[in-house]
Amino acid sequence: MIVTVLASGSKGNCIYISTNNHHILIDVGMTCISIERKLKEINVNPSDIDTILVTHAHKDHIAGLDVFYKKYKPTVYLTDNIYKEANLKLASYKILIESIKLDDILITPIPTSHDAKDSRGYIIEHNNKSLVYITDTGYLNSKYFDLLKNKNIYIMESNHDVELLMNNEHYPHNIKIRILGDEGHLSNVDSSMYLSKLIGDNTKKVFLHHLSEENNTPDIALKTLKETLIKKNIEFDNISVASQNEISEVVTI
Repeated sequence: MIVTVLASGSKGNCIYISTNNHHILIDVGMTCISIERKLKEINVNPSDIDTILVTHAHKDHIAGLDVFYKKYKPTVYLTDNIYKEANLKLASYKILIESIKLDDILITPIPTSHDAKDSRGYIIEHNNKSLVYITDTGYLNSKYFDLLKNKNIYIMESNHDVELLMNNEHYPHNIKIRILGDEGHLSNVDSSMYLSKLIGDNTKKVFLHHLSEENNTPDIALKTLKETLIKKNIEFDNISVASQNEISEVVTI
């Protein structure tokens, strides 16, 4: 399994995953042209994309989906509520509520908690290799922990530093409360706490994802996670902070 974060942040999100038989995107939150350019930078032909998984209907996750679908005709998986809220114009799509097999790939959607009609994270498993993608959620229900534990790669939201958010004079109070709420976004502290419960002996890589440009910094997010892991006596340091503009390293597991 090959994994790359093409874009991460409030201006657009897109993850590329490939196996021998499939080329998958999670979210298409940028223009089709931008996604094409980024795929070509990692030597992937956009026409090779056969599957798209959608997390929720907000623009930074679906902005380029209609155009990309019209041009390349991948199979799009999402829920009816996501489709209706997004006001998409796809000729066809498939409902994904429970785990499905895509040939030799197991895809398991995980309900998340966001201010959208529906939102999902994903577990993707292939040949005993695994990835967890969780973003845009105010919390992570503990009943899913057993499913999420000890995977190879985690791409986990680490959206904001609470102090920076609360001291941001440009953000209205109601927006701050929304971000901090159960249907908002994971803070650095929240993200680090969850990761400390999930990382295991099989974990090879962690990407901190969907950082706020105004209410976070890569250094603060990274420091928070590292300090949390030290406090929990967890030895793990293969951590990267995903970027809005720069493509991440290509990880092969």
